[in-house]
Amino acid sequence: MPVALLLLLALCNAIRVNGEESNGHCDLKSTLDSRPHSVSILEFGAVGDGKTLNTIAFQNAIFYLKSFADKGGAQLYVPPGRWLTGSFSLTSHLTLFLEKGAVILGSQDPSHWDIVEPLPSYGRGTELPGKRYRSLINGYMLNDVVITGDNGTIDGQGSVWWEWFTSHSLNYTRPHLVEFVSSEYVLVSNITFLNAPAYNIHPVYCSNVHIHDISVYAPPGSPYTIGIVPDSSDKVCIEDCSISMGHDAIALKSGWDEYGIAYGRPTTNVHIRRVQLQSSSGSSLAFGSEMSGGISDVQVQQLHLYDSLTGIEFRTTKGRGGYINEIIISDVNMLNVETALSAIGNCGSHPDDKFDPDALPVLEKITLQNIVGTNINMAANFIGIQESPFTSICLSNISLSIDSASSDSWQCSYVSGFSESVFPKPCPELENFNASSSCFSLPKPNGRAAIL
Repeated sequence: MPVALLLLLALCNAIRVNGEESNGHCDLKSTLDSRPHSVSILEFGAVGDGKTLNTIAFQNAIFYLKSFADKGGAQLYVPPGRWLTGSFSLTSHLTLFLEKGAVILGSQDPSHWDIVEPLPSYGRGTELPGKRYRSLINGYMLNDVVITGDNGTIDGQGSVWWEWFTSHSLNYTRPHLVEFVSSEYVLVSNITFLNAPAYNIHPVYCSNVHIHDISVYAPPGSPYTIGIVPDSSDKVCIEDCSISMGHDAIALKSGWDEYGIAYGRPTTNVHIRRVQLQSSSGSSLAFGSEMSGGISDVQVQQLHLYDSLTGIEFRTTKGRGGYINEIIISDVNMLNVETALSAIGNCGSHPDDKFDPDALPVLEKITLQNIVGTNINMAANFIGIQESPFTSICLSNISLSIDSASSDSWQCSYVSGFSESVFPKPCPELENFNASSSCFSLPKPNGRAAIL
């Protein structure tokens, strides 16, 4: 490709994350900003035939572009074609741009995926003790990194991984498609993600993450595949995305039992809006169950949840410690959802026998408002913990059309809160008017939540 055309693409299409301070409520500015240097993956010997392994080409291209980090950054251009690769790592001040018709394919040979240490807030692989497979595209301690394109595709070809997982044939925890660790000013946009072995996008220990205008898909039978997983990260914006997964569509996490407690980094200041979510065997929007570092200050608006086992679910269990609080979810439309709302206090396993069973999680100050559901089987399942009940669960302006002859559309234990204009009528534990003083509404312009 002529150098002049590559330079034009860099100037027109490179998206750079603005370094201005953000409060995380989707005002993290992503602006068109020129990357003064651009190269094509073709220049490093890559072949887009879907058969030739291009791992070394990607690694060499990014190593070369690393030299431009202090010169305004650079762009790696991936033209139309099917680009087979194993795992590779990005660098700071880099844009990975996938042209329309460009497909990055994850190799189905596990030897092409590196083996790495577990994350410190988990202590081991989440699926198996010990190490884990490195994700297909990685970033570690990066600043100002972008994955974008003209709706190019990243396809993990995960079917073999799903088979190995189901048959217990793996020695290590499955890889993800994209993972950023301890990075800041991360942008992912205008890409289609398909068939991830496990998670699609996993920002962990990150700040200032903006994910928008992406499509994510894995088939209904794909085991424990998840769309986006903000994990011990802050100032995260997810907007204008369509996600359909085997398990959860979006799941917020923050570490596992004693390891997450020791690491102590919460997921906080998260804003999710204008997303369409579908979950075959999990929840469209999930919190936990690995939440030992805490999850707080999350604002969710304008959700369309459909064809899902559970609409919105909070998960935890004894031994987790941590907290889930100051969560506001508003303007939700549900269609064909088995259980609309759920909060479970006995969900999830433990990494080992070193967890503290007396480390009780705290779940409080959860506001769910302006929700309409059609063809719902069960309104809500709120099962708290006897030693640490769920409190200040605030429900308002909720109307759910229950497609069931059962009058038991609510199940509640060890939970308390306040409700107003909710149909079907909630359980008595959620009709405590005195709890209304702990309810939160949408944040005011200063970014802080206001009492209803």
